[in-house]
Amino acid sequence: MSKKVLDRLKKELGDTILETSNFRGDDTAWVAPKDWVKVATFLRDDDALQMDHFIDLTAVDYPEREPDDARFDVLLSVRSAGKNHRLRLKTKVEAGADLATLTGVWAGADWAEREVYDMFGIKFSDHPDLRRILLYEEFEGHPLLKDYPIERTQPLVPYRDVEDIAKLPPFGLDEGQPFARVDWKERLAGNDAQVSPSLGVDAGQLRNISDSQIAESEHSDMLQTLAGSPAPAPGEG
Repeated sequence: MSKKVLDRLKKELGDTILETSNFRGDDTAWVAPKDWVKVATFLRDDDALQMDHFIDLTAVDYPEREPDDARFDVLLSVRSAGKNHRLRLKTKVEAGADLATLTGVWAGADWAEREVYDMFGIKFSDHPDLRRILLYEEFEGHPLLKDYPIERTQPLVPYRDVEDIAKLPPFGLDEGQPFARVDWKERLAGNDAQVSPSLGVDAGQLRNISDSQIAESEHSDMLQTLAGSPAPAPGEG
């Protein structure tokens, strides 16, 4: 059945389909960015294909590619619920270039495109609400880029008030928190107060409260616990 999908695409769209492949039953077709929406719409509307199920849209970063080759691959996965076949559609996107949104073809592309923008920085033109979806707006950079510095520390931003939610930062507003792996043994050496409750306790810290401004706040009694306290006896607390 899957070979029929590729055959149908090549027959109806001709040179618009730049390349096709089939690996262990998974069909893939490549198109140019300018034909991205055109081919996606054909996949959905063609009576023989009926790709009505949007599965996912994501990207892959290839910074090692030659300068004359586009840095990113954008991958769309779709399926026909009625005919039970699927396809992966790919295109290449240059760094700094926009790709047309697919939200007008499948509504489900909305959040997927926002995630690709958030993580890779790829913008989708005519998207109805293109903004970060996982990270906060002030976050600098896009962390799934392969050249994103793993040790990078993000700037601090004010906490936003949300009704009926008390936000208790585990570190002071004048401190930084890295978006990366942390060497907790080095960071916590010689200090019985720490910034990550579970990791700190695992590293032998005595309490899971920050040694920052929050420790002096009205909420400190809510946060402070003793890691070395004995477990309560049956029937207690």
